[in-house]
Amino acid sequence: MILKRKVFSWLLFDFANTSFSVMMVTFAFPLYFKNVICGGEAYGDALWGASISISMLLVAVVSPVLGASADYSGRRKRFLFSFTLLSVASTALLSFAGPGMAIFGVLLFILANIGFEGGLVFYDSYLKEITSEKSIGRLSGYGFAMGYLGALSILLLMRPLLEGGISEANASNVQMSFLLSALFFALFAAPMFLVFRDEKKREGAILSVAAVLRSLREVRYTVTHIMNYPDLSRFLLAYFFYNDAILTVIAFSSIYAQNTLHFTTSELIVFFMLVQTTAIAGSVIFGFVTDRIGPKRTIVLTLAIWIVVVVGAIVLEGKDAFFLIGMLAGMSMGSSQAASRSMMARLTPATHVTEFFGFYDGTFGKASAVAGPLVFGLVSSGAGSQKAALASLLVFFVAGMVLLTRVRSVSGLGSGAGK
Repeated sequence: MILKRKVFSWLLFDFANTSFSVMMVTFAFPLYFKNVICGGEAYGDALWGASISISMLLVAVVSPVLGASADYSGRRKRFLFSFTLLSVASTALLSFAGPGMAIFGVLLFILANIGFEGGLVFYDSYLKEITSEKSIGRLSGYGFAMGYLGALSILLLMRPLLEGGISEANASNVQMSFLLSALFFALFAAPMFLVFRDEKKREGAILSVAAVLRSLREVRYTVTHIMNYPDLSRFLLAYFFYNDAILTVIAFSSIYAQNTLHFTTSELIVFFMLVQTTAIAGSVIFGFVTDRIGPKRTIVLTLAIWIVVVVGAIVLEGKDAFFLIGMLAGMSMGSSQAASRSMMARLTPATHVTEFFGFYDGTFGKASAVAGPLVFGLVSSGAGSQKAALASLLVFFVAGMVLLTRVRSVSGLGSGAGK
């Protein structure tokens, strides 16, 4: 019964935090920041890109240190709570950001995104302890499905506030949607903090100077000896490339739809609701597929789908075609992320689970979110075409797929040798 409560509350947290992702990173806030806070000026794009890059870079730097500290202190839940509180509070404060408040908006978004992305390090690390090896893929898929269900739910709830447009004329309603999104995140994240416990507590300050130095030594040890886990290191490198492309597609989807295809706000809401629906289906279906054929083959299959998505977005014309491409992207989005998390959980030694997930979610995951949008922006600016920028992402998908073929699906975690 206790395990069932843990699993449900863990899934509910995914339901909660994806509301931040879809509202503040993918859809509403990027358009509000550009069109309202920055008044539609060109510098808004630069500030938005910089805020994402800075927040991701900071998480990439601190995640391994915080992960090692959490492993040593046994206070993983406290770290997760602190990051969640930071994200919720900063998101709520963004409801006060109005025209001309660009610096205020940038600073708060950086804090909110650090809270969201940093918290994932500790959240994902719980996967290995709440399920068996044979069910990791299924539960990981359920988690992403719950996340996309949460995204769909928040879009449905916020639709009446956003249908008036993401503009200065409708600013008060859009600001209210940010506050309600923060409350949604807090409400559905709460059960996890009530059910889970920090079982291996050590005395002393959670982030004292001594603790940080100890964590840095642990991280240095991990970096120095990571080649003792060859399959893990190969997987992380492959993940860096293909996740780079996936995050870039997600980050630029609303901008591409509005600027290139001239979607209205109402059409964008329907589009993202459709994407979340197919993502739910993809996460559940491919969760079973992962347990059936293994995470490695599942990832290769989903990357092939991603390549079809990018090629289709480049070749096909019109809004109807983009809706179909969006459905296919949603199917592959949830499945590729769920299978990747399963692969990481299988390859990670239990004694360093939070620290290694710090590298997975932080160093590799977030660093790729810095590189991808930068390459996309440079190609788009240089070629004068967002389709050319999309084409550049094919290199990342193919590189990730090729590197993944060199990873053996099961690793001997005791010795680091693959089987």
